Amino acid sequence: MKRRVVITGMGAVTPIGNTVDEFWDNVKKGTLGIGPVTKFDTSDYKVHLAAEVKNFKAADHMDAKAARRMEAFSQYAVAAAKEAYDQAGLNMEEEDPYRVGVIISSGVGSLQCIQKEYGKLLEKGPNRVSPVMVPLMIANMAAGNVSITLGAKGKCSSVVTACASGSNSIGDAFRAIQYGDAEVMLAGGCESAICEVGLAGFTSLTALTQNPDPAKASIPFDKDRSGFVMGEGAGVVVLEELEHAKKRGAVILAELVGYGATGDAFHITAPAEDGEGAARAMQYAMEEAGIQPSQVDYINAHGTSTHLNDLAETRAIKKAFGESAKDLKINSTKSMIGHLLGAAGGVEFVVCVKSVMEDYIHQTLGSCESEEELDLDYCFGAPVQQKVEYAMSNSLGFGGHNASLLVKKYQE
Repeated sequence: MKRRVVITGMGAVTPIGNTVDEFWDNVKKGTLGIGPVTKFDTSDYKVHLAAEVKNFKAADHMDAKAARRMEAFSQYAVAAAKEAYDQAGLNMEEEDPYRVGVIISSGVGSLQCIQKEYGKLLEKGPNRVSPVMVPLMIANMAAGNVSITLGAKGKCSSVVTACASGSNSIGDAFRAIQYGDAEVMLAGGCESAICEVGLAGFTSLTALTQNPDPAKASIPFDKDRSGFVMGEGAGVVVLEELEHAKKRGAVILAELVGYGATGDAFHITAPAEDGEGAARAMQYAMEEAGIQPSQVDYINAHGTSTHLNDLAETRAIKKAFGESAKDLKINSTKSMIGHLLGAAGGVEFVVCVKSVMEDYIHQTLGSCESEEELDLDYCFGAPVQQKVEYAMSNSLGFGGHNASLLVKKYQE
């Protein structure tokens, strides 16, 4: 039999707060984390906005030597993981370290490192490329650095599924505990790809909005949506086997009860137009939880603010929920913090847990008017205070990756 899995800790680094409390307070205030890019000069670019992490100091979370051996995506992951670990009240001296694992992912690793070292290669030759280029840039190093920092010696991996990476990581960590591979897992996603080549690449793909108004740049499910805004950050949670958590007296925040993952087998960047793959992921999560569609109160949508995603995801929700779709509350945290790419699923999962804990569903900030086929309740205009027994988080990634996670209020 599958074991029950609960959430006992959470950590976040985001464009509107570098702790869960700061982030959640700003979510409830409707704070916008989008603004002009400050990391480099965008004068020659068509896109000038991003959702950058602000006032983050690596020295607050690790020593200087460790920080120098991490790129920003890994630093964000370590900071979020330490916050989650501390909230969970874990003490590795009291745990079997081989039963504590890490699955934390980045969609792309460090584009900055690649860009910088390639510049050295062209200007100064191959002998000037940094000897730590590879361990700095590769996407699995977020998980590796968290494992080293905390002394977690159990299952340690990363799941690179583009914008679904964070959700797939949490789902795989969920499975590891359910089937006895671990008692505790730190899981989530991280990303920091706001750099010259990153912005240029996503712009050339026509994925990013060119709207110069920060308040109208990321407007999921709005008829005037025109693309997503690049964001950065990390979201990490502590998942724990229920009896293990109870035995050590941990405070249980919520329970993870369902996970669904599918592939569209359709297109490298566009979602399947009928939404079938995403719908199946949602259905699988509900089936695992043993609930009916009518029991789900709220969906934190992938909601990127691109024309194709928002339409396909709406179709998927209708397909998965049938008549119950019209009763759902749906929002997109990306309306406030942009698209955190591989970190999106981790941060949005944190939002779902907080929504279940506080019976609070934030508004989709900035979105005002949907179009004909987008006829569900996307929480435009104001937040909603209502009971949230079940909350679902959706993540859809380039390559056709679909992941859905289902969170429930904890009950004995």
